[in-house]
Amino acid sequence: MRAMALRRPGAGRVEPLELETPSAGPGQLVVRVLACGVCRTDLHVVDGELPHPTIPIVPGHEIVGLVQRVGADADSFGIGDRVGIPWLGWSCGTCEFCAAGRENLCRSARYTGYQIHGGYAEYAVADARFCFPLPERYDDAHAAPLLCAGLIGYRAYRMAGEGKRIGIYGFGAAAHIITQVAVHQGREVYAFVTPGDTAAERFARTVGATWAGASNEPPPAALDSALIFAPVGRLVPEALSRVTPGGVVVCAGIHMSDIPSFPYRLLWEERIVRSVANLTREDARRFLAIAATVPLETHVRTYTLSDANEALADLRHGRFSGAAVLIP
Repeated sequence: MRAMALRRPGAGRVEPLELETPSAGPGQLVVRVLACGVCRTDLHVVDGELPHPTIPIVPGHEIVGLVQRVGADADSFGIGDRVGIPWLGWSCGTCEFCAAGRENLCRSARYTGYQIHGGYAEYAVADARFCFPLPERYDDAHAAPLLCAGLIGYRAYRMAGEGKRIGIYGFGAAAHIITQVAVHQGREVYAFVTPGDTAAERFARTVGATWAGASNEPPPAALDSALIFAPVGRLVPEALSRVTPGGVVVCAGIHMSDIPSFPYRLLWEERIVRSVANLTREDARRFLAIAATVPLETHVRTYTLSDANEALADLRHGRFSGAAVLIP
């Protein structure tokens, strides 16, 4: 099968690679990849900001595919079913984190597109227990961003609490999806973008943001919480300065530049800074149930598999609004 793979740590690009079409082991599914989202985590893997990937590795963890082969004991899906394959590809199921329902923190977990070959390919193999049926209302390209931008965005959103006014720093794939969820649930979203990026401001308003402005500007009202999707550490004290006493700042990325020192008064009055790590299968079930009932509009730009490096470069330099999706 054709694939695009990282063949050298930190290479900054993927290369064509011919691999054997995978077979289904016990508990596994082989899927024909119909679409695969291009996520900022893929950039962190390709650029060497996440350590020790399997080499070579096929990136991609927003996989929409049709089941082609079913391994022994993988009886939750049948041949021809459409499934989604996300970032969390396996956890041990027995450690203290898994036992407490926090498999996202499992020390032995393995991740799609990082330790397990992902969706920048014609076929992929996955543990059936970590695959999910997808809402029928979304076609393949528009379903793909739900599987990480949607899932990690939803986990970050849950961590932010019940406050009405939510700030979002970094308005890309995750932000544009979770904004629609928040607005549907009656909340106000305040979008913070790179200073001067008027296109991002317009995009944020298009998907329902109450206000959009530069990341170094004050919003028109104090925030109850803030979600930071941009991997920029200086946004942490910036966001803290905008939330009310008792407010929460959620760092939603898997990688972030160093956070600069800041005065204690920004954290005082019971403000909270926390991170989000990976996702759980329960996150996926809950969010996909929401996506089945709320008409989320995922904005996508599609690329061919052979144009994966163009998609990565466009994401790296912010050349589109929404999400990039590869169509093998």
